Order: sequence, then C-alpha cells, then structure tokens
Amino acid sequence: MNLMSSNGVINNNNNNMMPYVNMLQNQNGGGNGVVMGQDREKKMLNQLQELEKQLLDDDDDNQEGDDVSVITNTNSEWSETIQNLMSSCNNPISPSPTSSSSSSSSTVTTPVSKQTIIEAASAIYEGKTDVYPEILSRICQVANPQGNSGQRLMEYMLMALKSRVNSAEKTPSVRELYNKEHVDATQSLYDLSPCFKLGFMAANLAIIEATREQGREMNSCSNGFHVVDFDIGQGGQYMNLLHALSGLQNLKPAIVKITAVAADSNGGEEKERLRLVGETLSQLAQRLRLSLCFNVVSCRLSELSRESLGCEPEEALAVNFAFKLYRMPDESVSTENPRDELLRRVKGLGPRVVTIVEQEMNTNTAPFMARVNESCSYYGALFDSINSTMERDSSERARVEEGLGRTIVNSVACEGRDRIERCEVFGKWRARMGMAGFELKPMSQIVAESMKARLSLTNRVNPGFTVKEENGGVCFGWKGKTLTVASAWR
Repeated sequence: MNLMSSNGVINNNNNNMMPYVNMLQNQNGGGNGVVMGQDREKKMLNQLQELEKQLLDDDDDNQEGDDVSVITNTNSEWSETIQNLMSSCNNPISPSPTSSSSSSSSTVTTPVSKQTIIEAASAIYEGKTDVYPEILSRICQVANPQGNSGQRLMEYMLMALKSRVNSAEKTPSVRELYNKEHVDATQSLYDLSPCFKLGFMAANLAIIEATREQGREMNSCSNGFHVVDFDIGQGGQYMNLLHALSGLQNLKPAIVKITAVAADSNGGEEKERLRLVGETLSQLAQRLRLSLCFNVVSCRLSELSRESLGCEPEEALAVNFAFKLYRMPDESVSTENPRDELLRRVKGLGPRVVTIVEQEMNTNTAPFMARVNESCSYYGALFDSINSTMERDSSERARVEEGLGRTIVNSVACEGRDRIERCEVFGKWRARMGMAGFELKPMSQIVAESMKARLSLTNRVNPGFTVKEENGGVCFGWKGKTLTVASAWR
C-alpha cells in the first residue's frame, strides 16, 4: 500500500522584496488613484497584521517590533513567502492574462457543452454503440488542449470517455499517477492555485494554535513540538511552518520535530528523497535559529504507534493530512479499509490536533454518471480559475492541465482498485472522522479572517477567488464553487 504521493510547496527565495504597497505603486504608476489604492492596501495590511498578532504573538506587551506581523515584515524570509503568494512578481497568482488570453475565456459548464458530455456518458453507460461515437465526434470538434478553459476541459473529458470505452488502450496506468511527471504537475498546481496554497497555510495556523494552547496549559515551552506527516512531498508546507514558528515571541518550542512517514513498500529511493527534504528543512531551521529534528519512519499501517514514530510522552503532537486521505482505499475498495484504519491508528496516537486539507468533490463511491457530472462541475471551475492566473501558452499551465487530465481520466473511467482518485466532500469527511473517534475543532475566527485578508489582497487582480467558513472548516473556491476545504480535528 502506497502511503506517499505529493504535498504542497510554497516557493521561497532569499532575495529581499520591496513592501507590497510599494510594489503596487510601481506596477500601476503614480497618480491620485494609486495613492487612494495604497491607502486601501495599507488599511488591509494593517488589519492582517493585527489578526496575525493575535494568533502568532505570545503576549500583549508592546515590545519593539511586536506590531510587525511575521507575515508582512519585509525583512523576514517568511514575509517573502507570503509576498510571493500575494504579489504579481514572479508568482502564478498574477494580474489577469493578456487580452488575447482573457478574451478567449469562456464559461466551461455551459448547458450545451456539459449536456453533450452527459449525453455521451449516458450512451456509453447504456452500451449504445450506435450513438456514442457520433457524440464523441462532436465533442472532438470542440475540444482543444490549447484553447479556452472550456475547450481544454472538453479535451480531457473526451479522453476520459474514450478511456471508459476502451480502457485497455486509452486509460493511463495507475503507475502514471505516481511517477515524477505527475507529481511535478500536481506540485505546480499547489504552487499555482490560491485554493490549494491557502489550504496549506490554514492547516499550519491551526497546528500553531494547538501547540500554543498546550504550551499555555502546561505553562512551559520545553516539551517540544512534533508534526507527523504521511505525505510530506517536497517539504514546502514546513518551510512555511518554520518561518511562522520563528516569529513567535514566547512559548516558542525548544525543539521542532518533523516525522515523515514513508510506506514500507516504497523502498530506499523514497527514503533517500525524504532524507534530502530533511536536509533542506534543517538548513532553513538553522538560519531561523530553530532546533529541528527531522526523521523518516518507514512502517506498515499495523505498526503505527507513538513508539514507532518516536513520540515523547509530553510533547505536543500534530498529525497533518494535506491532500493525502483521498487516495487511501476505503471500505468500497477493500475489506481491510486502510482509509479508516489509518484514521483509527492516528486517533490512538493521542494527537493534539489533526489537520485535513481535501478537495471538495464527491467521486469516491459515486457511480459513473455521477462522477462525470461532478467532474464537469469541479474541473470546470478549476480550469476557469487557472485561466485567470496563467497565460494561454504557458508551459507550466500545460503541465498542470495535463496532470489534471490524467486525474480526470482515472476518476471518470476507472473502477475498483484501479481508481486511485477518490475524493469526498467535507460532510463525508466529518462523518468518517467522527466514526474514527475525532471531534471537529473549528478553525478559529483569527485563522479564517487571516485567510480572508490574504485572499482579499490576491483578489485585487483575481476577483473570482473566494473564502468562507462553513460547518467548522475554511472553504476556498472559485466564483462560489468550493474547491478545497481545510479543517482541524482532535
């Protein structure tokens, strides 16, 4: 059983960046309108600073420098991370593409295009071999991987339907969903999309909150801070986390422990990759004057315990599942039900907090026709959001969308153990977590408002992105369609 895939990276660099407000002035030129815009941006940045002071500052003393958030302090590397997220400089979250790209944008789920896909899927499902070839031919005339967002979606839905008809020849192998090309494409999506990137950040802030709560309860910072991750990827989420921890004034953990769990079947190559991730994080921690202990643990699910993970009795333990659980088989695939078994094992570890970030998509136990409909809706919104942030001829965009194409084909065309992509909506995760013994730990108002403030700055150039609190989770979406949800559990 493969416990590893990919996780999010938030790009960092070592170059100091100018303050965000000044950058806006340089981009837009002078004039009274720019001054007014600066005032609005300053007000928003001040609000963001105050929110994050409440979350990340450890006391109410007016110490020098306390009024500067670790997010917006332009002299810190953490600031560079967030500025890379929100600014248009060297970042996929950029001003709207050029007129040629913007003018080509179209609504991807119009009644005609979506209905045609549904008609083709229905004919395939019912085995109408005299009907579906003609419908697929019509879709083929519209589909275009270099076209607008709607045409690109049609291209990959067409691939999925053709794969359903002739799975032996058209369906990508399961192995392709784990190879380097697909992992890199997924990584680029995490870097590109605010819906994914902010999900990682929300999880980090929830982890910090839980750690600070335990520190206050014990009135001590000497017991350490331990995060266990079952899908650490390239470690980018933890670069972000280390920067945030370095900004704490009091209750800063004396030791930060990060344990990356690798599947026992992954072998030496995966362990070596994780070792290199650990070296990168250790070098960053040293620059930030944090004491980091990074470990790689390879074990079977049945062997998972506090002892096997190297947990100390009194340390604050956090477990992170960011875009991990949806690829774990559940009871509909295997009587062993590794998805729920993993959750029960993690519950037995007694973690202070468990964070989950998942796509809001119902494709796990849904039948074929429902998956086609859900894919049109979800990926239609996602492709539209990508169109708003990247140029039409961008090679990175092509790589991301090709990766999404492989995901769509697997989700729509495959069944049983061959269907790796098995997303669930937040309501189902709530039920599943409850059955495993977890209680929802609603993300605090401070976390939610911090995400909203950052997204408001991003929305200056990409107004379609949305964030809202719902049923204890923080939802990130595009034009009202939720794409990802971050939540915390105990």
